[in-house]
Amino acid sequence: MKLALVFGGNSYEHEISIVSAIALKKVIKKELLFIFLDEGGEFWLIDAANMKSTYFAKREYKKAKQLYLQKDGFFTKGFFGFSALEKVCVVNLAHGGDGEDGRLASMFDFYGVPYVGPRTEVCVMSFNKLYTKSLGLICGVKTLEHKTIFKKERDAKIDLSYPVIIKPSRLGSSIGVSVVKSQKELDYALDVAFEFDDAVIVEPFIENVREFNVAGAKIKGEIVCSNIEEPQKEGYLDFEKKYMDFSRTGEVEAAGIDEALGARLKEAFAKIYDFGFDGAIIRCDFFVVDGEVYLNEVNPIPGSLANYLFADFNHLLDGVTRSLPHPRRIKVDYKYINDIKSAKGKL
Repeated sequence: MKLALVFGGNSYEHEISIVSAIALKKVIKKELLFIFLDEGGEFWLIDAANMKSTYFAKREYKKAKQLYLQKDGFFTKGFFGFSALEKVCVVNLAHGGDGEDGRLASMFDFYGVPYVGPRTEVCVMSFNKLYTKSLGLICGVKTLEHKTIFKKERDAKIDLSYPVIIKPSRLGSSIGVSVVKSQKELDYALDVAFEFDDAVIVEPFIENVREFNVAGAKIKGEIVCSNIEEPQKEGYLDFEKKYMDFSRTGEVEAAGIDEALGARLKEAFAKIYDFGFDGAIIRCDFFVVDGEVYLNEVNPIPGSLANYLFADFNHLLDGVTRSLPHPRRIKVDYKYINDIKSAKGKL
């Protein structure tokens, strides 16, 4: 069965998703199909030769063959009706809205399409940074103290010492993120964040904090972790630095940490993954403060699927596609209705 990268979507990270798909085209050794989801919710089958950023920026994809998602897969529409595309296993590569908020996962499950990616329940918990705090608590992984401010109550006081970091609650790639060093900088930072979301997370900004990234997946019941990366940064990883991550294809150097810390980071990753991320390749970003591991974020669809953290990404991806969870199918036999009908007559 071929793999089909589904990318794009109605999201602030729409263009980032395109970059990820182009990067993975160079990495994945199997024959691929490319399915673009535009911001209007329409699917398009993209020829591999057209997988260039300008092709999408110029809207040339509208000349491609349109696809329709139905039971068991994607279909094309012709003069004599719908024709099934070949069977594929989808790789959900739509960052942000549609892909990470659970909409595509729900559609794939509903129509019985096999896919690599987070399932609906964990999308909900990881897409919203506020819920991710609860996820860490449930899994026994510490998170930094925080405050949530909603747009309708933006005058609420921040009971945290400056500097703080402001993040839109439901957005990735460091879009809308600001470091605030004083009260006079707060209003502008909130204005920026509220452009993208109606809720923001406020956390302490810890200067020179050590940050570590761990990716992984479950194959045949066993969690396989990537190399641990300690990203190089100044202040925090802003949009420009993260944007470059989405196009990375070469394996990065493993962090120079001792075995004990590496084991604790991987243990924290496993606790998060076991919450229900089966079938997905995810990346968790952790802080280490005074020797304690704190969950910063869960990336349910990381940039380029964090291929650069694995020594053999193709082997990992192949293992995941062979270990996908199967949704429970309930047999409806109408026994209840038939029993009532037999007992009481016409119903």
